[in-house]
Amino acid sequence: MFFNYIGGIFKGIKTLLTGMKVTSSYFFRPSKIVTQKYPENRKELKMFDSFKGEVILTHNENNEHKCTGCGICEINCPNGSIEIVSMFITTEDGKKKKAIDKHIYHLGMCTFCALCVKTCPSNALDFGKDFEQAVFDRARLTKILNKEGSKLMKGVE
Repeated sequence: MFFNYIGGIFKGIKTLLTGMKVTSSYFFRPSKIVTQKYPENRKELKMFDSFKGEVILTHNENNEHKCTGCGICEINCPNGSIEIVSMFITTEDGKKKKAIDKHIYHLGMCTFCALCVKTCPSNALDFGKDFEQAVFDRARLTKILNKEGSKLMKGVE
């Protein structure tokens, strides 16, 4: 019984020294991850590719987007952060076609679960890299994602 007790103490000391060895190796090794000096480096600060900022509706240089107004992102959003107000337009060949009037995004309600981005069949939604969203008025967290005068990209159905 005495030898079990002494053996337990030596085993505990051995595991303590093993843990201290690992910790001290991290202490003396140069770090690969550098702490960002925010807000001093605000202008040159770059976010990682895996960062999930606010949801954005991507537009090209001609102010065209890929959103067809199908509403799948709105349906899959677990807490109703996305609203799509759609309208019907008449195309050049006389057919009626569904188009978005407003793509409303409530950033204050969003949980950043990415269900809207993953389930969009036309890949119209993406995550932005803007992370400074502090506001005094909560109404400013409601954003219209489609830009003024934007239209559906040609070839997207």
